[in-house]
Amino acid sequence: MDLFVALSIPLLSAAVFSFTGDRPWAPAANGFSSFALFLATLVLAAHGVLNPGVRALSGQLFLDPLNLIFLVLTALVSLTTALYSVGYVRFETASGRLGPTALRLYHSLFQMVVFSMVLGLLSNNLGLLWVALETATLSNAFLVSLYKTPRSIEAAWKYFVLLGVGIAQAFFGLILLYFAAERELGPGGKALLWTELAHVQSRLDPTVLSLAFIFFFVGFGTKAGLVPLHGWLPDAHAEGPTPASAILSGLLLNLALYALLRVKVLADAVVPNHLTGHILLAFGFLSVLVAVFSLWKRNDVKRLFSYSSIEHLGIASVGFGLGGPAATLAALLHMTFHSLTKSCVFFLAGTAAQCCRSQKIQDIRGLLALSPFWGWAFVLAGLALLGMPPFGLFASEFLLLRELVRTHPLLAGLFLLSLSVAFAVLLKRILAMVSGDRPAGGTFPVFAKTPVLIHLSLLAILGIGIPSVLWQWYRKTAQYLTGLP
Repeated sequence: MDLFVALSIPLLSAAVFSFTGDRPWAPAANGFSSFALFLATLVLAAHGVLNPGVRALSGQLFLDPLNLIFLVLTALVSLTTALYSVGYVRFETASGRLGPTALRLYHSLFQMVVFSMVLGLLSNNLGLLWVALETATLSNAFLVSLYKTPRSIEAAWKYFVLLGVGIAQAFFGLILLYFAAERELGPGGKALLWTELAHVQSRLDPTVLSLAFIFFFVGFGTKAGLVPLHGWLPDAHAEGPTPASAILSGLLLNLALYALLRVKVLADAVVPNHLTGHILLAFGFLSVLVAVFSLWKRNDVKRLFSYSSIEHLGIASVGFGLGGPAATLAALLHMTFHSLTKSCVFFLAGTAAQCCRSQKIQDIRGLLALSPFWGWAFVLAGLALLGMPPFGLFASEFLLLRELVRTHPLLAGLFLLSLSVAFAVLLKRILAMVSGDRPAGGTFPVFAKTPVLIHLSLLAILGIGIPSVLWQWYRKTAQYLTGLP
């Protein structure tokens, strides 16, 4: 019943907002719905800890340590984004950029994207996960085109076409995996259930599974924004509304990488020579390098941070590619901290862009003089994104660097060089935006400060010391992903 409650809250909200999303109370109701979902996921987390392996709907839905991590994270970031969007929507409506139709579309699609992510995470069926990812893609494509400008429509089409091609590749992988699993599990609906596949993964055909993983990597790697499949990501961030950017960068990229990890666990049992790890390691490093050196020429603040998302998903892929409990633990922590950090950064970048009436970096100046709170919050969020202590990304990057030094010293040097370049570029851009005189005519919208404070506080607290219960949870999940008991 708790699984169905978690799914029904965003789905029913999406249906209601499709008719009432333009009412004055809709933004607050959107936040209330997200809060109810967060409470539901906390209940699910308690059930998952006390009774691991909970299933529903004839085994089509399930809970395990891996999906619980991302489920709670998804609900939390969705809640803070919904709180942030109250002020964002108010400002956009007052400026005439969002009319009644756009408001109904925004609120209903916001909840539809959240529903798709929750469904994908709870799914025990790979086919259902594929459907959830496609639903999220379609919903987010309409969010990207919300402003109906030529550039936003172009970005939405680019997003839809590239991710449509990617999800088609994942479908070929789905067919191949079913072909391999049906020999062991027989025809019927069990051949795509993760819990059933786990029992026979050591008997699956390694050649078929290798091909399936490659197709899944192309499909899910496109959705995760890994290079060279990342072309849609900067445009989608730059042209869509800021809350959509926070959800996309903080959560949807995680869901795609989560799906790829599920397939990797199956493939690692039979595919020789650590093939899956080498693929993730190579393309993870490629993503880091391309993203870092692409930061130099970015002049749009949201586009700048979209390349940072590519960098950090690449870092997580490097950790999963290295394998082993320590590197996998570092990658899981990195995905968590990146979600909290990047969504907070987009809150601040979107607020600064609205204040200065421009997303161009050279037009955003004097944020500290304009508002000490938002200016210093931007600086702190930027330092968190750059992996400075005491924030969480420092801990995950340090753990990963230690494993790289132990196993691949040359790659460790390249990793440090990449982080140094990203540090120099992003710090220079952030300091330029917050310093200087107060901009003429600039005024900060009345936004809730709570979402920013929640994210920065969590990043500092978890960076200083992760509670033992949470640490053991992540450790067990890392052991599960590496095939350890």
